[in-house]
Amino acid sequence: MDHHHPLHSSNHGSNRSRDSTSTMESDPREKIKDCFRKFIAFMFTQVGVGALVVCYAILGAAGFMHIEKDNPDLQLEDVKNWRLNCAEKLWNITINVNIFNETVWMHKVNNVLKLFQNNITVAVHTGYSGRTAEDIWSFPAALMYSLSVFTMIGYGNVVPKSVWGKIVTIAYACFGIPIYILYFCNMGKVLAKTFKWLYITAHECSRREDPLFEDGEIQPKRKITVPSTACLWVISFYILTGTIMFGAWEKWNYLDSTYFCVISLCKIGFGDFVPGANISDSAGGSHLKLVINFIYVLLGMGLVAMCYNLMCEDVRVKVRELREDLKNCLDDITLKITVCMNDTKYYHQKQSRNMK
Repeated sequence: MDHHHPLHSSNHGSNRSRDSTSTMESDPREKIKDCFRKFIAFMFTQVGVGALVVCYAILGAAGFMHIEKDNPDLQLEDVKNWRLNCAEKLWNITINVNIFNETVWMHKVNNVLKLFQNNITVAVHTGYSGRTAEDIWSFPAALMYSLSVFTMIGYGNVVPKSVWGKIVTIAYACFGIPIYILYFCNMGKVLAKTFKWLYITAHECSRREDPLFEDGEIQPKRKITVPSTACLWVISFYILTGTIMFGAWEKWNYLDSTYFCVISLCKIGFGDFVPGANISDSAGGSHLKLVINFIYVLLGMGLVAMCYNLMCEDVRVKVRELREDLKNCLDDITLKITVCMNDTKYYHQKQSRNMK
């Protein structure tokens, strides 16, 4: 009968664990899985989500540029042919109609120009802007288009015209919108924590400098929340910055600039005002405006998420305080009613004893 020594068994167990550990360390598949897990965990952090959004926008811009620039724009050819036909018809009318018969000449010329006007109107409604695909789909413009897709702003001033461009836009939106929502939530939490820390620090410094608290008494601690008015001031200052900036660049009045900033940050995006959209050539200034607009909108939506989180916290605290105040008020009323009823009962008992 064999008896295994416990020390010998433990040595075997430790050897097996070391062997398994060394196997995992030497196995390249386990290393790849471990790196992939770490990468996924990093991408769900605040820095990772922000980098993911920027990389996703850059990747989309490069893809849309490649698809749309190589696609021939048939509208440009159609408009060119309409313009040449209109000029030819006007020349034929001028040659064939007696120039002294002004009524007939005006009637025929009016019909030709009306047809040309209707064709141009239809072309504009379907995306014609007078620019070639190379001018429209520059990298900053494609970057702004990518942002407008996955943030659901949808300005509409730049649209894909090719079949593949429309298919890729659908897929790009389906994958990009969840990434944007993740960015919106994470960035809102990070900015809310940072702004709340700054507000609490400033609040505590102001309390120390307050002469009412110089006697050294320890005041009861209350939960400090950022008031909703402070959030509104932050958003108002950010909108004011955009108003001045875009008004100076685009020669918009302050109402139109404010209108554009609010429409963009609220993700309404009508598209009637877009930086760089009124420049017909592909100048460098137009590109710079689109890039800065991309940064402005992306940071602005983070600020909107921050204000949303802080205002929700402020409302929750105020509702809790209101509930406690109502409860205390009801307790006081109940206590007073009880005391009043007891006094009345005691008075009636005393009266009955006196009558006896």
